[in-house]
Amino acid sequence: MTMITTVVFDLDDTLYDEVEYCRSGLASVSEFLANLPEMPPADRLFGAFWKQFTAGNHTRTFNSTLDELGIGYDDKFIRQLIKVYRNHVPKIILPRESREVLSELSPKFTLALLTDGFLPSQQLKVQALGIEKYFKCIIYTEQLGREFWKPSPAGFEKLIDTLNAKPNTMVYVADNLVKDFIAPNRLGFTTIQIIRSARLHIESSQEPDSAAKYTIRQISLLPPLLDKF
Repeated sequence: MTMITTVVFDLDDTLYDEVEYCRSGLASVSEFLANLPEMPPADRLFGAFWKQFTAGNHTRTFNSTLDELGIGYDDKFIRQLIKVYRNHVPKIILPRESREVLSELSPKFTLALLTDGFLPSQQLKVQALGIEKYFKCIIYTEQLGREFWKPSPAGFEKLIDTLNAKPNTMVYVADNLVKDFIAPNRLGFTTIQIIRSARLHIESSQEPDSAAKYTIRQISLLPPLLDKF
């Protein structure tokens, strides 16, 4: 059995609950809107956004809420709200168990982070969570180009080069079956899916190699699993 030297983490719904970021972003958009003329108060706006979001409307939350409240808008206005959402400073905190796991693993393994998503959003999340100190390398796939978001192997190949590591000594810990595990499985990583109870992405995939080799239901189970390798 090859020895594991490197543990690579995904960010959203892996190290913290992404729904907390969504809540924070919708609150920021609500405050932005409430400061415009003839708008409802921020708490009413947030309540309407949150109702849409928790009902499962994750892609047209703004449009549907503004329709429901009878607020006129055009595409430019929606783009402005998306920008406010993506550029807000998130009110999110790293769960205690995630901090404990990162603290426990960092003396034993090389830790890295590989995350998709819009660059300012992902960087602001990392800053808000205070996790930069744990990682030898952070790959934001957006910096490589949007076409290199997962399931592209480009981010993983860059990690291999940057860390000068062999794929069979590397583990990728992530959540999303649709995109997270295809490339690292094909490259020879060990893959571990974490299924957080509040996770946003519950879709499965028929794509070959989309399933992780191992599954855990809480991040605190990661160190004992790694010990078995």
